[in-house]
Amino acid sequence: MNYIHGIINNYLENGYSLIPVDKEKRPCIYWKKYQYRKATIKDILQWHIQFDTLNVGIVTGRISRLAVIDVDDLSLLPELKERIPDINETTRVKTNRGYHYYFSLNGENIRSTSRLFGKNHEVPLSKILPIPEKLVKKSDDKITNKYIIFKIPRYHGHNMDCIRQILKRDLKEGERDNGLFILYNLLIQNKNSREYARKIVEKKNRNLANPLTDLELKKIYRKAYHYGCSGIREKLPYVCCENCTYRYRGGQLRGSNILIKSMRVLPELTSTQRSILCLLGTVFDGENPSISKIAKEAHMDWRVVKKAISELKERGFPFK
Repeated sequence: MNYIHGIINNYLENGYSLIPVDKEKRPCIYWKKYQYRKATIKDILQWHIQFDTLNVGIVTGRISRLAVIDVDDLSLLPELKERIPDINETTRVKTNRGYHYYFSLNGENIRSTSRLFGKNHEVPLSKILPIPEKLVKKSDDKITNKYIIFKIPRYHGHNMDCIRQILKRDLKEGERDNGLFILYNLLIQNKNSREYARKIVEKKNRNLANPLTDLELKKIYRKAYHYGCSGIREKLPYVCCENCTYRYRGGQLRGSNILIKSMRVLPELTSTQRSILCLLGTVFDGENPSISKIAKEAHMDWRVVKKAISELKERGFPFK
């Protein structure tokens, strides 16, 4: 037990994003949200109680500053070692079929992965190496020069980083429709004309490795839709919100925020009511989420959420 606790503490100290997994290393939760935010020690303890497991997985990619090369075919190892001579010097995990090789990221543009850590490190975490320059350059050469033509729009006077991330990403099949649809609507929400929004979306589509057809692209403009931060994160799991200056309507909790308005009465509220207000003031700031959406984010029964919001309304809280 102490051994497992030591591993978890080591992962947390390294800044990794953790999720609970079962004995077969399958996630116990819907884990994509942890690609843009990290679980706390409180979350991990709650998972231990809820799922009766101390097994954790690490979500690789930007959130954990971690990349992995998964080798299932051992016949490919000689070629890999030829391309990356020091591959065996970095953190290595023996799997049932081959090896996982891990590298640290420092803002490099490497696509994240859902692969999880095993426990048997043949090379420890302390030996992890930075991502090889060859791999970083390969990714950058492929996409950076193509998107330099884009001037990142400002969102109500603020830099909304998800716009930059959509424009910079080489959207793949399964990402294109949502990515371009949300980009189009964000531009409209920013008080740009539909004509200008279409021009940017069409330019972005042309620069994709596998662009949508003209008929498919027409469906992107089928209607206008207001996307808030939580909706964007749900539809585009690769978007990282941590450094966005638009968070909390400009990067700070202003007087209009429901948490600031309620600060004096927070001690008088129940823990459920406070939890919901915290979500409305952070995750859903500036939005009008449904009961079911709040319940899903809070991991609560929708009836409990509905009752708490009804009680808050009775106390004069401004709900739409």
